[in-house]
Amino acid sequence: VSCVSSQSIYVNFFLATDLHSRKQKFAKAYWQALYTSRPGHRSLNIMRNTLLALAALMIAPSFASAEEAKAAKSMNIVETAVAAKFNTLVAAVKAGGLVDALSGDGPLTVFAPTDEAFAKLPEGTVENLLKPENKDQLVAVLTYHVVKGNMTAKKVLKKDSLETLQGGSIAVSTDDKGAKVNASRILKTDISCSNGVVHVIDTVLLPTK
Repeated sequence: VSCVSSQSIYVNFFLATDLHSRKQKFAKAYWQALYTSRPGHRSLNIMRNTLLALAALMIAPSFASAEEAKAAKSMNIVETAVAAKFNTLVAAVKAGGLVDALSGDGPLTVFAPTDEAFAKLPEGTVENLLKPENKDQLVAVLTYHVVKGNMTAKKVLKKDSLETLQGGSIAVSTDDKGAKVNASRILKTDISCSNGVVHVIDTVLLPTK
């Protein structure tokens, strides 16, 4: 019997759409890992980290109710961000002149920082980025959060890195607390929009070039 990969457990877990499904998938993944992992085939630390990550993500709150999720799927990325009250992100998208680009056909994938993520930046950073004279820098930061295609959590977790519209790449990794892009924790996944998908992150991604 072949050993189950930690990545496949993550993928199956992220496909769950609600807490009940997550619990069922976690239980299934746990027993699958327990009965198919054998000494010499798998590091116990890898299995431990995988199961801890699944448990941590399982207790995280859902992004929206079923009704809200259905409504979000009929809205584009910008409309979804507005409805979900990503106030700083929406203000930045408007200041950067990217409303039309993120409202188009796509598909696009956006790693959306929360308002709290923007608040973690050094004091005055957001205000300076929103100034008209810094529009190019603002656009670079925003497009560093956008990837071409409909990159669901399943697809993201199969990658080591993702090329962004800004031109740089963001690293994808997992640990015992869940998944990350660069140093930013992915809080919520697979918010379906009419022109792509949104994943919520806890830290603003800053391009290095």
